Amino acid sequence: MKVKEPGIVVGVSNRHVHLSQEDLEVLFGEGYELHPIKDLKQPGQYAAEEVVTLVGPKGSIERVRVLGPVRKETQIEISQTDAFKLGVKAPVRDSGDLDGTPGIKIVGPKGEVETKKGLILAKRHIHMLPEDAETYGVKDKDLVHVVVESGDRKLIFGDVLVRVSPKYALEFHVDTDEANAALIKTGDIVKIVEL
Repeated sequence: MKVKEPGIVVGVSNRHVHLSQEDLEVLFGEGYELHPIKDLKQPGQYAAEEVVTLVGPKGSIERVRVLGPVRKETQIEISQTDAFKLGVKAPVRDSGDLDGTPGIKIVGPKGEVETKKGLILAKRHIHMLPEDAETYGVKDKDLVHVVVESGDRKLIFGDVLVRVSPKYALEFHVDTDEANAALIKTGDIVKIVEL
C-alpha cells in the first residue's frame, strides 16, 4: 500500500438542505434571504441560521440546517441512519446528480414543500484545487481510496470521488455514519492510498 502525502483534512457532513430560491420563499416567506451564521471550508458556502423539518412516511427530523447560498434545485443530504428514521430510500449520489432521486416533505415556519426529487446520501468525496490534483496525480471524477490511520478503527474508504475546481478548498467529505464507523471527526487527517 503506497500512501500519498500530504494528508487531507476531514469535513464531517451532518444532514442538511440546500434550497432553491422558490422553495426558500415557500418555507420562509416571499422575498426571504438566508442569514449566514458560519462560513464552511468550501469558499462561498455557509451554514445558515434557518432550520427546517424533514417529514417521511415513518418519522420526522427537526432542526435540519439549511446551507447557503441558494441553489438552482433543492437538494436534501441525509445519512442512512436518517433514512431509516424517515422511512425513505435515498440513493448514493454526487452532489447535483438528482435525476431519479426521491423527494421528501420539507416544513418551514411559513409553509411546506413536497419535493419531487433531491433526497440523497452524498457520495463520499474530496474537494481539490487543480494544483492539489497535480500533487496527488489525480483528475476530476477519478475514484480513489482513502485511509484512516489514526485511532482504534483504522480503515480504508473505497470509491471516493475526486472533485476538482479552482473554487474548492482541499477537504475530504463523509457523512456522520461513515465518520462514526471510522471514529473520525472534522479536522482529522486522512491520506489517499494506492492499493
